[in-house]
Amino acid sequence: MAACAITELTLSHFRSHRLTRLRPDARPMAIHGPNGAGKTNILEAVSLLSPGRGLRRAKSEDFVRRPEAIGWKVSGVVETGGRQYEVETGAEPGEPRVVRIDGKTSPQVGLGRVARVVWLVPSMDRLWIEGAEGRRRFLDRMTMSFTPEHGDVVLAYEKAMRERNRLLKDMVRDDQWYRALEQQMGEAGAGIMRHRHAALARLAEAQLDAETAFPAADLALTHPDAELPEDADALNAALAGSRSADLRAGRTLIGPHRVDMTAVYAAKGVPADQCSTGEQKALLVSLILTNARALAEDTGAPPLILLDEVAAHLDASRRAALFDEICALGAQAWMTGTGPELFTDLGDRAQFFEIMEADGVSEVAL
Repeated sequence: MAACAITELTLSHFRSHRLTRLRPDARPMAIHGPNGAGKTNILEAVSLLSPGRGLRRAKSEDFVRRPEAIGWKVSGVVETGGRQYEVETGAEPGEPRVVRIDGKTSPQVGLGRVARVVWLVPSMDRLWIEGAEGRRRFLDRMTMSFTPEHGDVVLAYEKAMRERNRLLKDMVRDDQWYRALEQQMGEAGAGIMRHRHAALARLAEAQLDAETAFPAADLALTHPDAELPEDADALNAALAGSRSADLRAGRTLIGPHRVDMTAVYAAKGVPADQCSTGEQKALLVSLILTNARALAEDTGAPPLILLDEVAAHLDASRRAALFDEICALGAQAWMTGTGPELFTDLGDRAQFFEIMEADGVSEVAL
């Protein structure tokens, strides 16, 4: 099984990187260096070769290297499915982000058809104990990895909802203003829930009989109103019926935007938010690996896996198990850590890059 792999990566005026070029092979990558050297910036650049705002959810202007502020660009050569793609994304000052695939301008959803990317970053460590918004983003990111067009459906729903919320805040009561927006929300919302359920079913299937050192998670979707209509017409009707309550609240109270994802440590029957910190981390790692395993089975190629500072937060046995599973999967994993000793168990199964910082500029050495 040939992995999805980046064989060339160039960062130009991207955060701390004035000009950085990498030519990795298909093996996992251990990127090490002191804090602040620019390791995470490399992973963020790779994440922008998939749809969305990247692993930090940053705005385009945040990627600009200071003080030059002359625009930024990330480009790479991606090999997947026996094909090679030239991918580029970037923005000039004051201009929106642009994506090009093989020299042709493309919508972001096109990136999802070139490279599937999954990631785990330290900010996710509190996923199970914080608000539902982060879990929805996590869920939609996994869903989009299976169904790239999911991102466009979510955007269509959110656009219609923003317009509806504006009417609610202005206390508009004319039904005609709401009908078209609620129809759009009903159609897009039904698509969102269909995609989400399909993603959870695929993850559950991929966990069955998987040989892994990480715990399986039983995932489910919940809504504050207990039962959310998921048929387009029924959701449309529910939105119309909720207008009075929504007018009082000044916002839309029902819909996929209020869904939460719950997780239970399957072997123990313990909800994730009641697990220990180590168990919560292990559940996250398990879901990322399960996502990657399912994508490998569905597409014939393991996805790119981005793991920021993951080694430092696992004990030695689980760290070794993680490396073994990544190598068994055959994935090109981009992993960061403060020192090479964190990746000793990988040996020659990985390639090592050291990131150094001098005068505010990130530099890479083999």
